[in-house]
Amino acid sequence: MAAVIAAVVPMGLLLPDSLLRNEVVAVLAAFVAINTIVYVTLAVAKVLPKVYVQDWFDTRNRRRETRSIDPDAPV
Repeated sequence: MAAVIAAVVPMGLLLPDSLLRNEVVAVLAAFVAINTIVYVTLAVAKVLPKVYVQDWFDTRNRRRETRSIDPDAPV
């Protein structure tokens, strides 16, 4: 009996081909693809160390001379 059912219903085919080629299914598939890319990007960004843009530019609040006890210390 199982051999007859397996011959009639192909394994792995859940929905008819006409439904899968529908425009609505294509829009939903595109939404899922974009959503997946966004979540992967957010996950990777969360794993990477935080980048501070302020460190790339020299700020004006640096002292011009050292206040250390050691006079040869870097500024």
